Amino acid sequence: MDNLSPQTWWAIFKHVRRWLANLNRASQARQQQSVKALQNVVLAARETSVYLRQIENGQVDHSSEKDLALVWTRLGFELEELGLNKLAKRCHITGKHWAEPDFYDATFLQQADISLETMEKLARQILFTLKQ
Repeated sequence: MDNLSPQTWWAIFKHVRRWLANLNRASQARQQQSVKALQNVVLAARETSVYLRQIENGQVDHSSEKDLALVWTRLGFELEELGLNKLAKRCHITGKHWAEPDFYDATFLQQADISLETMEKLARQILFTLKQ
């Protein structure tokens, strides 16, 4: 995440600021739904990290890859509904990548910045802002 350009940081900041302003006017149920979705991004990132460690140990499991594809895709839809479109897009790309690893080329994946660290940091930053 440290390698994001200042323009990208500014776009993310404006998007999150606008989203938080809308969320402040939202119902308590909508706010809880937002918190839950953001927490699920952190959980999915950590679940994916565990599976990547298993792959490093030679334990490839296509069932786990299917589950990760579905988890990330569902998160993408949830975040879209909540208006967190930049994070939702990253989740959709991650879901597609787990479903079809050769679908995107390496350059696209690098530019999309779908690293688990980036997505977890974005979710945690928004969660932190929500709790203030």
